[in-house]
Amino acid sequence: MTLRRVADRPTWLLSRANARAHNILRQAFEAEGVRGYHFRLLAALEQYGPGSQADLGRHTAIDRSDVVATLDDLVSLGFAQRAADPSDRRRNVVTLTQAGSAALERLDEVLSQVQDAVLRPLTETEQTTLVHLLTKMSAPDNAPDAAPGDA
Repeated sequence: MTLRRVADRPTWLLSRANARAHNILRQAFEAEGVRGYHFRLLAALEQYGPGSQADLGRHTAIDRSDVVATLDDLVSLGFAQRAADPSDRRRNVVTLTQAGSAALERLDEVLSQVQDAVLRPLTETEQTTLVHLLTKMSAPDNAPDAAPGDA
């Protein structure tokens, strides 16, 4: 039972919708033997190409220690490779493997199914409106610390 004081508050409703969406996504990824961080790192490797662990952390907003642990998983699964950077042996360069590309393609389909499940309660028009509104709300210029004119 929801408390009356929060029942119609956008922050509460967004939080509940997020929890539902996150649960659906987590279950779908678990069925594939991966987590959201795995997908994000694979997507970053595919989009930006080989890079350092620090670069991957910046591209995905994943903490450096979590990047290392998640890359350990991806390397053990054969989805990524680490090699010493020839120009700086203290640094690793991470590369997406063919198996990683295939996994990313498969996970894209899983993610599409998750989107369908999350949006299922809405009509097609409502889905379009929701995505438009969420995009507008999450735009960088709407961040609380953004000053007028910030890029």
